[in-house]
Amino acid sequence: MAQSLNKSIDFQTTGVSYMGIGGKVGKFLVGDRAIEFYPDVNVELFIQIPWTSIQSIGANVSRNRVSRHFEIFTDQGKFLFASKDTGKILKIARTYLGNEKIVRLPTLVQTILGKLKRTK
Repeated sequence: MAQSLNKSIDFQTTGVSYMGIGGKVGKFLVGDRAIEFYPDVNVELFIQIPWTSIQSIGANVSRNRVSRHFEIFTDQGKFLFASKDTGKILKIARTYLGNEKIVRLPTLVQTILGKLKRTK
């Protein structure tokens, strides 16, 4: 049985995890000790990421809009998620991690332009 790391939940929303093959729809629990994802198909396939192991969280921002997709970088690797409430998740994460660990990731256009500039 899945056991939450959090003592209290600050925010709950739905979203998608892109771990493995295909996306898994489920619930995000953002709490005082961790950010957790529980898939609707099987909650035993949960992902729990404690705030202490997160190196940074990033999302694309263009025209002052936060992308639905966000990435969490930890010492164990990178996790890719999507949610309609990414902005709210990042605001709550800022209270636990600080401003320096919330980063803007480059957009697709910025990534392509950067690669083109490096090849010249």
